[in-house]
Amino acid sequence: MRTDILSPYDGAVVGSVIESTEQGVRDSIARAEEIRPNLAAMPAHRRSTILRRVSELVDASAGELALMMTRESGKPMRYTRGEVSRAVETFAFAAEEAKRIHGETVPLDAAKGGVGKVGYYVRVPVGVVAAITPFNFPLNLVAHKVAPAIAAGCPIVLKPAPATPLTALRLAEMFAEAGLPDGAFSVVVGGTDVGRWLTTDPRIAMITFTGSPPVARAISEVAGLRRTTFELGGNAAAVVDNTIELDSVVDKLVTGAFAYSGQVCISVQRIYVHRSRYDSFLADFTACTRRLKMGDPLEDSTELGPVISDQAADRIEAWVNEAHDAGAQVETVAPRAGRMLAPSILTQSTRDMKVMREEVFGPVVNVLPFDDFDDALAQVNDSAFGLQAAVFTRDLNRAMRAVQALEVGGVMLNDTPTFRVDHMPYGGNKASGVGREGPRFAVEDMTTLKMIVFNMA
Repeated sequence: MRTDILSPYDGAVVGSVIESTEQGVRDSIARAEEIRPNLAAMPAHRRSTILRRVSELVDASAGELALMMTRESGKPMRYTRGEVSRAVETFAFAAEEAKRIHGETVPLDAAKGGVGKVGYYVRVPVGVVAAITPFNFPLNLVAHKVAPAIAAGCPIVLKPAPATPLTALRLAEMFAEAGLPDGAFSVVVGGTDVGRWLTTDPRIAMITFTGSPPVARAISEVAGLRRTTFELGGNAAAVVDNTIELDSVVDKLVTGAFAYSGQVCISVQRIYVHRSRYDSFLADFTACTRRLKMGDPLEDSTELGPVISDQAADRIEAWVNEAHDAGAQVETVAPRAGRMLAPSILTQSTRDMKVMREEVFGPVVNVLPFDDFDDALAQVNDSAFGLQAAVFTRDLNRAMRAVQALEVGGVMLNDTPTFRVDHMPYGGNKASGVGREGPRFAVEDMTTLKMIVFNMA
C-alpha cells in the first residue's frame, strides 16, 4: 500500500512510500541472513572505506538531506543542517572504529591448569541487527544504528518512524552507491505491525531501539535471550547555583528547552535555580523565550516549527492545562495554532504533575527555586528517568558532588543537558535505557567475544 508522507507544518504531500508487507519484512531479513557470512568476512579496511564513502556522500548531499528532513519532520532548517553535519561525523567515526575492533591475549598460565596453553579472544559480529528509530532525528539517529552495525560486520534491517521514512530510504541508496553489498542494509516501512514482524523473527540476533519506554518493554518481552539496546526518554534537569553569571546560562537553557519545539530526548524540562537568583533568572529566561521566532521551518530565521502531529499537540496542551488546574502558574508566549505550540514556562509545579514526572517531548519547561544545593541534586534524581543532567556552578566542590550524586548517563558541567557530540558514549540509566550509543560503544554491543585456546603440550 502506498502512503503519502505529509509535512507537519502545512499538511503538504512531501513524498510517498510503499508500506512493507509481512513477506517483504521476511525477505529483507532473509537477504540480511544470506549476506551475513560475507559481511563478517569482509576486510575491516573495506568496511571502513564504505563508511567513509557514505560520509562523503552525505556531506555532498547536505542541502538535499536537510530539506528532506525539514519537509518530513517539521524540524527547522537551522537544525536539520546541523543534523547533516553530525551524521557526516558519525559515519566518519564509525569508519575509524571498523579498523579498531580487536581482541587480547589471555595469560592462561596464570592458572595452574593453563600451563602449556596459549589463548586469546577476538570480537566477532553478533549477527543480523534489527533497528527501530524515531521521527525526531531522521538521519543522525539512523546513522547511529547503521554505521556501527556495518563497522562491526553486522547486516541491519531498519524500520524508521512512519512519519519520517524518506531520509532513511535516501541513505540506503547512498550505501548502495558506496559499494555495500545488497542485503547488508535494508529499510522496511510501516507502523506497529512492521515492527512486530521485524523484532519477533528468530533470525534477528540483536534489536536496537530508540523511542518510548512502553515500546521498549514490549520489545523486551519478545526479545528473549537476544541482545537488546534501548535509548529511551528523559525529563532532563539543570541546576543553576548562586556562583554562576546568569548571562552565560539563560540563552543556553532557552535553546536547550525549546530547540525543535522540545522534541528531543535530552530537552531541558526542569530547571532548578538558587532562590537568590530565581526572580532574575525567570525574568531573563521569559524575555529570551519571547524573542524566539516561530513559523515556517523552511525559513532560515525560524527557531520553532510544529510538533510532529495533532495527537502530540493535543497531549502536550492537555498536560499543561492539567498542571495549571492543579496549581502551576503557566506563561505561554502565544496561543496554539494547530500543531504550532508556543513555549510554555511553568512555575510552582509539583513533582506529581505529568509535566514534572513524565517526558513532555514538547516546548514546555518547569522553573523552580531551591535553597540547598544537595537538595537540588536530590530533586534532579527524583525521576524515573536518568539520561543527562546539567549543573551550572563555579564551585569545583559542588561540581564534583554533582558528578558523584546524579543518577544519570551523562553530567554536563556548565553546559545544557542537550549537549552531545557523536563519538561520546550516550545513553541513560533507569527508564532512560540500556546500553550506549556512539560508534565505538555501539560496535562493542554489536560484537561478541570468541575465545581461542591452543594446547601447546
